[in-house]
Amino acid sequence: MNAPNFGKVAVLMGGDSAEREVSLMSGSGVLKALQSKGVDAYAFDPAERDISELKRQGFERCFIALHGRFGEDGTVQGALELLGIPYTGSGVLASAIAIDKVMTKRVWLAEGLPTPKYVLLRRGAFTRQQALAIPDELGLPLIVKPAREGSSIGVAKVQGYSEVVDAIDQAAALDADVLCEQFVSGDEVTCPVLGTGDGARALPVIRILAPQGNYDYHNKYFSDEPKYLVPCQLPAGEEEAIQELVLKAYRVLGCRGWGRLDIMIDAATRKPSLLEINTSPGMTGHSLVPMSARAAGISYEDLCVQLLASAALDQQKGSRAT
Repeated sequence: MNAPNFGKVAVLMGGDSAEREVSLMSGSGVLKALQSKGVDAYAFDPAERDISELKRQGFERCFIALHGRFGEDGTVQGALELLGIPYTGSGVLASAIAIDKVMTKRVWLAEGLPTPKYVLLRRGAFTRQQALAIPDELGLPLIVKPAREGSSIGVAKVQGYSEVVDAIDQAAALDADVLCEQFVSGDEVTCPVLGTGDGARALPVIRILAPQGNYDYHNKYFSDEPKYLVPCQLPAGEEEAIQELVLKAYRVLGCRGWGRLDIMIDAATRKPSLLEINTSPGMTGHSLVPMSARAAGISYEDLCVQLLASAALDQQKGSRAT
């Protein structure tokens, strides 16, 4: 794919979130890929430069390679809307909902889409007795995670009552909202989506085989131990069903450009459950969207150009709601 004339492009990377290190790796890969395709692209770290400089320095388009808060949560998207600079990925509302695992679940459940049962706790607003009662409602093991962190940061698998309070306290140190979630035992898969609305399409499903089933921050980005199956080698019909499910889940949140959805398939029933969606997925050497795209015949470089070509604004200048 030859790059159109995108003008001066900023690759937003780094930022202030707990995922800064991963974002710098993603952004460096994207920057190199775009430059190799002849794009006039430059690195831009919002943690080190005021974002208003984008306008002053004549940037015409942004590739968002930021992860987590202040990059994937609608804040930078809102700033770019005000600056009038088109950007990759979902808009303000979809980004703000998708970063919040509880709000995402609420939307999916309202639309009849499957996601594991959960209990929401708010920092400082629950007792030890309430925390210890959660396994009675969700069963054991269960998963505890901050509502608005990514890359498995702060996620704990709780095996017994004695571990519940510590896991919740650790998650609450990272986020005021703590999500306690029913554990689904079975195959862990992920499926990227490219495009917008009716034009969105699901890429090949990837099955993740992590050591001891622990697909944590280290195993995601810094380990060669996890194995990834693409083709996913699931029983007949399951990949197609998952692709259909993730497209529904992506569309009801109003996502655009691209995203990646994580799913668990119950070993006993073979029914999939939606865990979460990433609206600014990783683009590192270990990342899954490039892996899936490659299986679909799209190179890393062409993927970056395709995503940059999809950059848009929620609010076009001169338009007025009626």
